[in-house]
Amino acid sequence: MEQKNALNTSPRPTTPAAPKAAEKSSGGSSLFSVIAIILCFVVAYVVFKFVLGSGSNFQGGINTNAPLPGNMLGTVYSGGNIVPILITLFLCVITFSIERLLTISRAKGSQSIEGFVRTVRQKLNANDVNGAIAACDQQKGSVANVVKAGLLKYKEMTTERGMNNDQKVLAIQKEIEETTALELPMLEKNLVIISTIASVATLVGLLGTVFGMISAFSALAQAGSPDAVKLANGISEALINTAFGIGTSALAIIAYNYFTSKIDELTYSIDEAGFSIVQTFGQHTTTQTANV
Repeated sequence: MEQKNALNTSPRPTTPAAPKAAEKSSGGSSLFSVIAIILCFVVAYVVFKFVLGSGSNFQGGINTNAPLPGNMLGTVYSGGNIVPILITLFLCVITFSIERLLTISRAKGSQSIEGFVRTVRQKLNANDVNGAIAACDQQKGSVANVVKAGLLKYKEMTTERGMNNDQKVLAIQKEIEETTALELPMLEKNLVIISTIASVATLVGLLGTVFGMISAFSALAQAGSPDAVKLANGISEALINTAFGIGTSALAIIAYNYFTSKIDELTYSIDEAGFSIVQTFGQHTTTQTANV
């Protein structure tokens, strides 16, 4: 019972501030996401209206006419009102991919993860905990933050007298797990937007395809000779929306899988470093106990 009480009352100075920090970070990320999506839509509409819809891309200088032969900008504009939505989705994929790339790059730290983990192992094997902590300060990033939290708890447990070895090891493991739980959500933010676009872009493209086919069959259904221009525009609208939707979806899938694999690598590095910390602590405490 005394050991249990000692475990429950051990100081954990970083725990109370963690929920507030996570909540603040989440709120900032949500605001960034909303602003980014709105800006992407504004840029997409401007591009659709004034770049793709410029009269210089169409016969007679009017964007209601057929596009000039071989003019891709006018051809894309003929895709109709679904095109700005698809451009918005495409810009969102690019924007959030760049944002995730920068975030994950910062999370890795200043040097390679493999070299950092190897340095921490060497310091721990030499029983140089302060040196390992200094390596974390130099490395920076999410991985270094988690490892540093584990090392600080490691250092604290070496002077703890109210807990047995198993309780100390569990305390170190818990510290690493809690810090990891705070760092990983930051790496995974906005990935849900990319994964959603991967599914939605195809559906939006198919919706544009349906509208285009409706327009094409409407031209065929006219009495007398069919309206060839309207028929061609309807077919163009269908094909353009299909191609744009599939292309955006494919890009989103590639981006999502790439960033997921990078996060998995960081998680593996954290687990590897955490295991080294716990294993080294167990070996040193066992050796000290045997010497006593």
